[in-house]
Amino acid sequence: MTEMTLSYEQVRDFLYAEARFLDDKQWDEWIECYAKEVEFWVPSWDDDGTLVTDPHSEISLMYYAHRDGLEDRIFRIRTEKSTASTPQPRTSHNISNIEILGEEGDATLVRFNWATFSHRYKATHTFFGTSFYKIVTEDGKLKITNKKVILKDDYIPHVMDVYHI
Repeated sequence: MTEMTLSYEQVRDFLYAEARFLDDKQWDEWIECYAKEVEFWVPSWDDDGTLVTDPHSEISLMYYAHRDGLEDRIFRIRTEKSTASTPQPRTSHNISNIEILGEEGDATLVRFNWATFSHRYKATHTFFGTSFYKIVTEDGKLKITNKKVILKDDYIPHVMDVYHI
């Protein structure tokens, strides 16, 4: 249940904190940014250069229907059960063009651009795109209920993970 309308400053500070949690590998704090029933989706581009529209019937770069999937991913990263994440890269998330698009029910609709620099094995890669969030206030804390990430550079030279976007 929404307790207040979110200001630009609250949204900005929340987005910056989420990015910092990823950069600093503060996994517990990062996962707390998400509601239990969050949908986390990174659609893929089809052969015509159009984004897919349905994560249930089309291939996505990443899709988690609930926070449980994100929690499992973080468990694998933490315990080094993810060979794709060992060793973990150093990342720097940069956010720009933050816009509050409006409200939908209890949620504040947010759009922003981002670029992430990822360094591992003496190589640096850049990921960039646009994200769309639905953010609510639960028990005085901001939570993401929907995250859609449009990855603009769809040539991915290696495995992409949650800390890249």
